[in-house]
Amino acid sequence: MTAHPSPLVRRAEDITYEPVGAADGMAKGVLISEAEGAPHFAIRRFTLDPGASVPKHTNEVEHEQYVLAGEYVVGIGDEEYTVAAGDSLLIPAGTVHWYRNEGDEPGAFLCAVPNGDDTISLTE
Repeated sequence: MTAHPSPLVRRAEDITYEPVGAADGMAKGVLISEAEGAPHFAIRRFTLDPGASVPKHTNEVEHEQYVLAGEYVVGIGDEEYTVAAGDSLLIPAGTVHWYRNEGDEPGAFLCAVPNGDDTISLTE
Protein backbone atom coordinates (compact mmCIF):
# COMPACT_ATOMS: atom_id res chain seq x y z
CA MET A 1 0.00 0.00 0.00
CA THR A 2 1.42 3.39 -1.05
CA ALA A 3 1.29 6.24 1.45
CA HIS A 4 -0.65 9.31 0.33
CA PRO A 5 1.01 12.70 0.63
CA SER A 6 -0.18 15.09 3.31
CA PRO A 7 -1.52 18.51 2.34
CA LEU A 8 1.04 21.27 2.77
CA VAL A 9 1.16 25.06 2.73
CA ARG A 10 4.61 26.64 2.59
CA ARG A 11 4.83 30.34 3.32
CA ALA A 12 6.92 32.69 1.17
CA GLU A 13 9.11 33.57 4.16
CA ASP A 14 10.02 29.89 4.58
CA ILE A 15 11.63 29.64 1.11
CA THR A 16 15.40 30.02 0.92
CA TYR A 17 16.89 31.36 -2.33
CA GLU A 18 20.40 30.36 -3.34
CA PRO A 19 22.58 31.54 -6.23
CA VAL A 20 22.69 29.15 -9.19
CA GLY A 21 26.32 28.06 -9.69
CA ALA A 22 27.12 28.67 -13.36
CA ALA A 23 24.54 31.44 -13.79
CA ASP A 24 25.51 35.03 -13.09
CA GLY A 25 22.58 36.84 -11.42
CA MET A 26 20.17 33.89 -11.10
CA ALA A 27 18.80 32.52 -7.80
CA LYS A 28 16.60 29.49 -7.10
CA GLY A 29 14.10 28.73 -4.37
CA VAL A 30 12.56 25.26 -4.12
CA LEU A 31 8.89 25.81 -3.27
CA ILE A 32 7.63 22.21 -3.17
CA SER A 33 9.54 19.01 -3.87
CA GLU A 34 10.00 15.41 -2.88
CA ALA A 35 11.56 16.68 0.37
CA GLU A 36 8.18 18.19 1.32
CA GLY A 37 6.29 15.04 0.33
CA ALA A 38 5.34 15.88 -3.28
CA PRO A 39 5.16 12.49 -5.01
CA HIS A 40 5.73 13.45 -8.66
CA PHE A 41 6.89 17.02 -9.32
CA ALA A 42 8.98 19.83 -7.87
CA ILE A 43 8.09 23.49 -8.27
CA ARG A 44 10.91 25.97 -8.11
CA ARG A 45 10.97 29.77 -8.37
CA PHE A 46 13.88 31.42 -10.16
CA THR A 47 14.83 35.09 -10.21
CA LEU A 48 16.94 36.81 -12.87
CA ASP A 49 18.60 40.07 -11.88
CA PRO A 50 18.89 42.85 -14.48
CA GLY A 51 21.94 41.94 -16.57
CA ALA A 52 21.78 38.27 -15.52
CA SER A 53 22.89 35.61 -17.94
CA VAL A 54 22.67 31.83 -17.82
CA PRO A 55 24.95 29.87 -20.17
CA LYS A 56 23.72 27.39 -22.75
CA HIS A 57 22.95 24.09 -21.07
CA THR A 58 20.79 20.98 -21.21
CA ASN A 59 18.87 19.12 -18.53
CA GLU A 60 17.97 15.43 -18.42
CA VAL A 61 14.39 16.29 -17.51
CA GLU A 62 11.71 18.43 -19.11
CA HIS A 63 10.88 21.90 -17.75
CA GLU A 64 7.49 23.59 -17.72
CA GLN A 65 7.87 27.28 -16.92
CA TYR A 66 5.54 30.17 -16.17
CA VAL A 67 6.87 33.74 -16.25
CA LEU A 68 5.87 35.68 -13.13
CA ALA A 69 7.61 39.03 -13.60
CA GLY A 70 9.87 41.06 -15.84
CA GLU A 71 10.80 40.57 -19.46
CA TYR A 72 13.83 38.54 -20.52
CA VAL A 73 15.22 36.48 -23.40
CA VAL A 74 15.10 32.69 -23.40
CA GLY A 75 17.03 30.75 -25.99
CA ILE A 76 15.56 27.33 -26.81
CA GLY A 77 17.38 25.30 -29.42
CA ASP A 78 18.22 27.68 -32.28
CA GLU A 79 15.53 30.27 -31.45
CA GLU A 80 15.43 33.22 -29.05
CA TYR A 81 12.16 34.36 -27.47
CA THR A 82 11.43 37.49 -25.46
CA VAL A 83 9.07 36.41 -22.69
CA ALA A 84 7.07 38.39 -20.12
CA ALA A 85 4.71 37.85 -17.20
CA GLY A 86 1.95 35.41 -18.12
CA ASP A 87 3.94 33.51 -20.78
CA SER A 88 4.46 29.73 -20.51
CA LEU A 89 7.28 27.59 -21.88
CA LEU A 90 7.98 23.92 -22.45
CA ILE A 91 11.66 23.00 -22.62
CA PRO A 92 11.90 19.30 -23.54
CA ALA A 93 14.54 17.11 -21.89
CA GLY A 94 17.92 17.39 -23.62
CA THR A 95 17.11 20.70 -25.35
CA VAL A 96 19.81 23.39 -25.27
CA HIS A 97 18.51 26.53 -23.56
CA TRP A 98 19.78 29.73 -21.89
CA TYR A 99 18.51 33.00 -20.35
CA ARG A 100 19.48 36.67 -20.59
CA ASN A 101 17.86 39.58 -18.76
CA GLU A 102 18.70 42.67 -20.80
CA GLY A 103 16.16 44.87 -19.00
CA ASP A 104 16.23 47.09 -15.93
CA GLU A 105 13.69 45.01 -13.97
CA PRO A 106 14.22 41.64 -12.29
CA GLY A 107 12.64 38.64 -13.96
CA ALA A 108 11.04 35.70 -12.16
CA PHE A 109 9.53 32.40 -13.24
CA LEU A 110 8.14 29.18 -11.86
CA CYS A 111 9.65 25.94 -13.12
CA ALA A 112 8.02 22.52 -12.65
CA VAL A 113 10.16 19.41 -13.13
CA PRO A 114 9.67 15.72 -12.41
CA ASN A 115 11.14 14.51 -9.11
CA GLY A 116 14.40 12.59 -9.30
CA ASP A 117 17.86 13.19 -10.59
CA ASP A 118 18.53 15.86 -13.20
CA THR A 119 21.96 16.14 -14.77
CA ILE A 120 22.75 19.63 -16.06
CA SER A 121 25.36 19.84 -18.82
CA LEU A 122 26.89 23.16 -19.94
CA THR A 123 27.23 23.30 -23.71
CA GLU A 124 29.59 26.27 -24.08
